[in-house]
Amino acid sequence: MSSDSADTTPSPARMTARETIALLTGATGFTEHRPAPRTLPADGPLGWAGYDAARERAAERTGESESVVYGTGAVGGRRCVLLSFEFGFLGGSLGRLTGDRLEAAYDLALTRRLPLVSLVATGGSRMQEGMVALTQLQRVAAAATRLRASGLPQVAVVRDPTTGGGWATVGAGSDVILALPGAQVGFAGSRVRPPEAEPYAYSAEGQFAAGQVDAVVPAGELARTVAQWLTALGPHGAPGSLPAPGASGAPGAPWPPATSSAPRPSGTGPHGALPVAPVPRALSATRLPETGREAVERARATQRPRAEAYLADYFAVRLPLHGDRCGGSDPGLLCGFGLRADGQPVAYVAQCGTPTRPAGYRTAARTIRLADRLGVPVLTLVDTPGAANDAEAERAGAGAAIADTFAAIAAARVPVTTLVIGEGGSGGALALAAPDNTHVTADSYFSVIAPELAAAILKRPPSETGATADQLWLRPQDLLELGVARSVVG
Repeated sequence: MSSDSADTTPSPARMTARETIALLTGATGFTEHRPAPRTLPADGPLGWAGYDAARERAAERTGESESVVYGTGAVGGRRCVLLSFEFGFLGGSLGRLTGDRLEAAYDLALTRRLPLVSLVATGGSRMQEGMVALTQLQRVAAAATRLRASGLPQVAVVRDPTTGGGWATVGAGSDVILALPGAQVGFAGSRVRPPEAEPYAYSAEGQFAAGQVDAVVPAGELARTVAQWLTALGPHGAPGSLPAPGASGAPGAPWPPATSSAPRPSGTGPHGALPVAPVPRALSATRLPETGREAVERARATQRPRAEAYLADYFAVRLPLHGDRCGGSDPGLLCGFGLRADGQPVAYVAQCGTPTRPAGYRTAARTIRLADRLGVPVLTLVDTPGAANDAEAERAGAGAAIADTFAAIAAARVPVTTLVIGEGGSGGALALAAPDNTHVTADSYFSVIAPELAAAILKRPPSETGATADQLWLRPQDLLELGVARSVVG
């Protein structure tokens, strides 16, 4: 826990469902909802001896009648639906009545057109209800799919512990996953994993390292972080407004809506009113290069501004998305959502000048598709000598990952803006470039192949590398003339 947390804040490991909600909502309050009542058979669907008595003891101990509490509230002024697990009630396990509450929470978010924030602490399915409990995961998955199709975001905060089916649905199935420090997070709980298993792999920090969690957030910073995410993710109309029947964005309607292929006005995206991400300003004042060799040397100069500098200049707030959800991450590719000084949300994917790895491309595709679903414009910054081409990258699926990134850009219905800020190395760079909205800085180049490699393939001596660079038409002004770039920024 961070040092700025109030001494009166309970330890995250001990917070109840309602204390966790209050940690986010503060004085704004929380309005609880409950689904229609359902009566279970004596001792549950399996007639498990002592199950009713265990439920009664859990209710007396926690003051709750089930393992999930849900309702509406506001985090940092952003209205949302919150659901929170009560681990003290039978280990936060999922039974039929839990499934009723979870499904009702997702449906409430869908009906109210509100984002869903899930505060998860669970040991998984409730064994006293057998397969009836396990099938609640299918209900949750279906409800989450309906909410996702409606264009509404899902944010999860995983607490200690978050394991089993609750992690594999409510937690890991969310768009953004935040974790409290030290939380146990993993599909396998502590009593069912192999005895020799490394504990770190089942921790919040280990899941972050494996690209499964977007950020580990101290409790004292959680409310601000969740509020910023809700601001960035939307929905970006009037909070909580319900579109008219049949209107785009109404429950059940696809979002973003289908669009015509007719030309759209400058400065708008395929959604009409959705703005295009502005082109970043150039951070280096330099003239255009006279030769291809000079263009390449400038792009490779160590003093040239890099992605971090451009993102810091462009955004007032940055919220990283970390990892490909397949066990990998690429420190040379920065992804996430940001808020500009005027409050405009923009998703970003930025190469940092290193060969981009398969995990990076998968994270990029994940970011672009999320932005597209939520109606948020995208900015990509291109700067790579090319895709990673070592044996490990091939085993990790470099070709498939690059193909998926090309597909994500091609399918995007939100506007994508690209600025080439350094090296544009072949297909590994082009995969992140908007086909009709790519711009270049004066200290960049874009080429089908590096001039050194081209000269080698053509069996030319190194002394002819410069001439080869000229033949490749890779300078910023060449790209403008070829129609590859719309402008040279500077």
